[in-house]
Parts: sequence; structure tokens; C-alpha cells
Amino acid sequence: MKTPESPPAEAARLQTLRALNILDTPQEERFDRLTRMAKRLFNVPIALVSLVDENRQWFKSCIGLPVSETPRDISFCGHAILGEGIFIIPDAAADERFHDNPLVVNDPNIRFYAGCPLRALDGAQMGTLCIIDNKPRDFGVHDLGALKDLAAMAEQELAALQLALLDELTKISNRRGFMTLVGHAIRMSTRQKMSASLIFFDLDKFKLINDSYGHVEGDRALVAFASILQKTLRESDLVARIGGDEFAALLIDTPKALANDVITRLQVSLADYNEKSSHDYTIDFSFGVVDFDADVHPNVEALLADGDALMYECKHEKYDFTSISA
Repeated sequence: MKTPESPPAEAARLQTLRALNILDTPQEERFDRLTRMAKRLFNVPIALVSLVDENRQWFKSCIGLPVSETPRDISFCGHAILGEGIFIIPDAAADERFHDNPLVVNDPNIRFYAGCPLRALDGAQMGTLCIIDNKPRDFGVHDLGALKDLAAMAEQELAALQLALLDELTKISNRRGFMTLVGHAIRMSTRQKMSASLIFFDLDKFKLINDSYGHVEGDRALVAFASILQKTLRESDLVARIGGDEFAALLIDTPKALANDVITRLQVSLADYNEKSSHDYTIDFSFGVVDFDADVHPNVEALLADGDALMYECKHEKYDFTSISA
């Protein structure tokens, strides 16, 4: 048996999956409708909408199986998300990668498998819409087209979930998405006894940019800052636009002392951007850095509130609010 490898940028893929806040949720008609259609259209006993998590494949919709998940290391879908097209196994018993797989030699006695990867808006492959039979079979050109069409419908449903969690302007997480992701991250940090720190950002004199150059230019400044922030941080860190000109980042396995190094790198990157920019304004920020402490921060809101308070202390040290709009 061959265990599926991890796709490139696996940390970012898993982050996108968790941001959907779909894992371990109840069945929904919009996904069940698609698996019913697949079962009927292809005359197979099993049809699934499968999402590949770190250690398992979990079924958002499942027709024909009595379980809601199976280990990732024996999953067919774990292999399917490694490629771009539909992953087809005409006869698993005759395939050296799967002939001794527990899902082949035992129930559900998989012989035929066809899985079409389901992509998120960023292109990351979350899982598959797949069909399974307990006897070998061929899969023709028309079958390929039909499965792609059903998978596209499933992708649209995932996109609707993702759009509710993304900031439309900067394409990073919005406040709702950030709260969801950070909730998962700090629970993981607590279990694994890892450090985590939050940085709360507020752009300096952003109102002056809007007032002097217009809101279109203000939007460009927000997009530029979000892009530089993403490039400065690691792909495993969580970045969001909380609202207006406020941003936040959660740094996993990083204490406050090391988070300050991130601030320094960000300031250097912004200085380089400002120097090369043709704009008459500069982008700068105030910030607050706080260590996550489960005893002090019972929820994400408490962590954000501490970061916000420290950010305002930083801003007050930089500016006289009686004379300058920051």
C-alpha cells in the first residue's frame, strides 16, 4: 500500500480548509443533493464529498458508507488532491498502490474509484467529490465531463462559505474568518503547549490618505499593506483585516520576543515599498504585541482586546492626538 504524500504548501492548504469552518459540521442538503445525483448518475453504491484534513478524510456528504471519516494514510482522496485532474482507479485490487489497502481488502471493498479535486478560491485542493464501486469499471469521456460538472457545483458551495470569511478588498481573512482560525489555533497551541503571539496593527494617518488622495488610493494602500504583511509572515501564520485600517496576525509557536523581530522585518519591507513608490504619502503603522495566555485570554476577543489596547499605547506615544489625525 502506498501512503499519500502531502501536497506542496500543505500548511497553507490546511489553513484554508480550517478557515472554512466546515469540518465536523452536520450534513447539508446542498452537498447531499450532489452526492445523490452522483450516485444515481453513475449507478454506484458510494458517493462522497470528502475533505482531507491533517490526519483524516472527513465526509461532508456521504452516501453508502456507515462512517463519517477514515484515516488519511489509507485514503484514496489523499492521492486525488495531489494532481490537477480526476484521479481514477479502474480496479484497486490490481493496482500496486491500493491492492492491500484496508478499504480494498475489507469493507467497503473498493474496486473502482474516481475523485475530482475540489479547489478553494486560492486554488488549494480541499478534498474531492468522488464515486466508488465494489466492482471494476471503465470511465469514459462523458463520465469525466459529468463528474467535473458535479465537482464544479460542489466548489461553488465551498466558495460561498469562503467568501463569507474573506475580506473582499485585500483577499485575506476578515474578522469573522480570523476569529474562526484563531480559535482553532489557540486550542491547538494549548494542547501542544506551544507559544503564540498576536500582533494588532493600525495604519497611521490613514484618514489623511483617504481625505487627500481619495478612497480609491486608500484602498490601494490597504491592499499594499496586506500584501506586504503576508509576504513578511510565514505561511503558517494567520493574517486578517479586522476592519477599516486595522489588521491582526497570530504567530504560531512564536513568543512575543520573537514577534518583535517580525515587526522589524515588516518595517524594513514597508520602508522599501515607500521608497520605491510614486505616491506622495507613506504607509506606516502602530502595533501592539501580546503573548497568548490561556489563563488571561479565555477567548479570541480577550486576546484581540489586549492587542488593541497595546496598539493604542504605541500610537499615543507616536502622535499628539489633539493636533494630528492618526
